[in-house]
Amino acid sequence: MKRKTGILMLAVIMMITVLAGCGNQNDAEVTEDSAGMVVGMAVQDLSNPIWSGAAQALQALVEENGGEMSYVACDSNVATQIEQVENFIARGVDALVVHAADPAGIETVLAEAREAGIKIYAWDDNLENADIAWLIDNYELGYMIGEHAAAWVNDHHDGEAEVAVLNYPQLPILLERGNGIVDAIEALAPGATIVAEQSAINVSEGQSVMESVFQAYPDVKVVAAIGGGGAVGANEAAKGAGKLADDFGIFAADATDPEIAAMQAGEGNRMSVLITGGAEEIAEEIYYWLEKLVAGEEVEGEVYRELIPVTQDNLEEHGF
Repeated sequence: MKRKTGILMLAVIMMITVLAGCGNQNDAEVTEDSAGMVVGMAVQDLSNPIWSGAAQALQALVEENGGEMSYVACDSNVATQIEQVENFIARGVDALVVHAADPAGIETVLAEAREAGIKIYAWDDNLENADIAWLIDNYELGYMIGEHAAAWVNDHHDGEAEVAVLNYPQLPILLERGNGIVDAIEALAPGATIVAEQSAINVSEGQSVMESVFQAYPDVKVVAAIGGGGAVGANEAAKGAGKLADDFGIFAADATDPEIAAMQAGEGNRMSVLITGGAEEIAEEIYYWLEKLVAGEEVEGEVYRELIPVTQDNLEEHGF
């Protein structure tokens, strides 16, 4: 009798142990599922304030929702970016946000990522191997920048002024933006003279380029830039050269914090096109689409971003 009781007790203990083990496995699965998505982000250049700000905001949002995220920059080197994407593939991320250094050059490795089950979110480029392309009509954006620059020439210089354009033709999308700027100025302020077209994508390049431009063309009164990095650098160069005046204006895109601060201080930055919103708004929109992608929902293949001109006169209207 004691033998049978002992066997029965042993069986009960073993059953409890098995059930407990099953419970632990289920708990682990629930914890893993609720941990959120794992995201990688590969951008061109973290010295660009809009890219770095958006990357930081998106990382914070992903982590707040129980996920993991890391971001890297390739400094516009496609070979480096390919290696970075390969590393994200090896890590098994759920989704990858890519701001391509060379759209054609990165397609093959992105195809490998998709084959591995990774969802691809293409920032600015309509890539073949992407699940969603988050796009800007870059010619329209450039034209909008050029419109405001041309209006400044007409309103403050009777239609005649020397203009510098800070472009970035190394990237096709920014070449389109630069073309839009030039076309608008030539069409809407035909008396203006574009004396310089120089490449500048970040603050240091913008400042260096404009210091040289002011030396060669001291009468430049208008700067039209493809992005906030170059525009902020141009403002610093103008301050250093003593060029800030009521008739001097810088026009650009991104509406970065330094641009807004310069507008609030009444410095050279007069207008910048807000694209989607600030870093937090950009992060929220990217996260919205990433959630859908990772959940397996159908999404639009192309999503175009809103373009909002922010000027010194309408800062408060836009919450600045």
